[in-house]
Amino acid sequence: MGRLFGTDGARGIANTEITVELAMKIGRAAAMVLAENTDHKPRVLIGADTRKSADMLSAAIASGLCSVGVDVLMLGTVPTPAVAYLVKEYGYDAGVMISASHNPCEYNGIKIFQSTGYKLPDAMEQEIEAIILDEVKTPPVIIGGGVGKVTIAQNAISDYINHLAHTADRLFYGMRIALDCANGSASVTANTLFKQLGAECFVINANPNGTNINENCGSTHIEALSAFVVENGLDLGFAFDGDADRLLAVDRNGKLVDGDKLMGIAAKYFKEKNKLNGNALVATVMSNMGLFAFCDKNGINCEKTKVGDRYVLECMLEKGYHIGGEQSGHLIFLEHATTGDGQLSAVQILNIIRDTGKTLDELADEIEIFPQVLKNVKVSAFGKHRLSEDKDIKLAIEAAEKELGENGRVLVRASGTEPLVRVMLEGKDLEQIERLGSTIAEIVAERLI
Repeated sequence: MGRLFGTDGARGIANTEITVELAMKIGRAAAMVLAENTDHKPRVLIGADTRKSADMLSAAIASGLCSVGVDVLMLGTVPTPAVAYLVKEYGYDAGVMISASHNPCEYNGIKIFQSTGYKLPDAMEQEIEAIILDEVKTPPVIIGGGVGKVTIAQNAISDYINHLAHTADRLFYGMRIALDCANGSASVTANTLFKQLGAECFVINANPNGTNINENCGSTHIEALSAFVVENGLDLGFAFDGDADRLLAVDRNGKLVDGDKLMGIAAKYFKEKNKLNGNALVATVMSNMGLFAFCDKNGINCEKTKVGDRYVLECMLEKGYHIGGEQSGHLIFLEHATTGDGQLSAVQILNIIRDTGKTLDELADEIEIFPQVLKNVKVSAFGKHRLSEDKDIKLAIEAAEKELGENGRVLVRASGTEPLVRVMLEGKDLEQIERLGSTIAEIVAERLI
């Protein structure tokens, strides 16, 4: 993990950690790196979610880019995966997304995609960091006609929606679905997309005001969608996060269908259709043991990576696999996208439901999920980096693992995007893993202040 860029770009509190000055410096440094790696005047497109700070940071990074001679296309409010798609579709040299994903409105972030639609390589991120933090190079000062210009995109949303619609194998007439847009980027795309595909849509949390993104809604607060689906007798519901790169679902009974179950459903379906590349699914070590057992039962190889969708994607690219993701709802369908895309994932799930004739709960019930406890422990920024060295924490983890034996597991890791340590336990006995998890979490909180 870099000094500015974590596992998912640079992220922090807008205007104190992710400042206008930093955004401008990132723009200038990125422009310099791009110029050195292209033989033409670079072009960069910029998108953002619905946070109030998005305009401020978009303008700052655009200014930095233009000052070093880069032309900028402003997409406005779009999902993160729209930037990943459009940078390649429009033939641009890079794409920037201003978003803090599932975090509250006071956070914001800067994520950069390369011309292929994949996230910026580590080496290029490190080069940008070195220009900003170590001043190894000084971005040039461009004057006169060499300064970059800013253009406003006219068709970005419709072009992206049409791309998603073309991944549908059939139309969804007769299906009644709820869409929780988290007052974020999906607010400008989801209703149009699924109506275009024939579904009867019931939309909630699609009125962003700059501060209500992810506020008691979306994929981080599934309860509202669950109640809405049951109260209105709908077939199912989809919940997106602030930048619409995640998807969680609820079935007609309001029961959560998380990323693990959605991945399992997709992997089994594509295996039965002889379309599962390498007969494999890529998940992270945080995925539930129940998913691993389901894959074993169905003859699917489940590859496990470090936590982070970038590591899932690296494994998929390296080994030629097409489906992967995280329990949190980052699902990658590499045949159609270069990154996680919540709305594309929803289209794929509806394809499966329509083709199999099964309901979402019938599909999901084939996967038995082990009880899981996840505790997010707030720690200091310095304390987070001491996690692997603390002997008391190591002893607590070892004691829990010994007690669980083969009937469970313990995972303790530092968040790549927040000042948190995540303590996760799985096992057959919920009361036992809750007790053990609380013990470890208390020690982490004490030791990593």
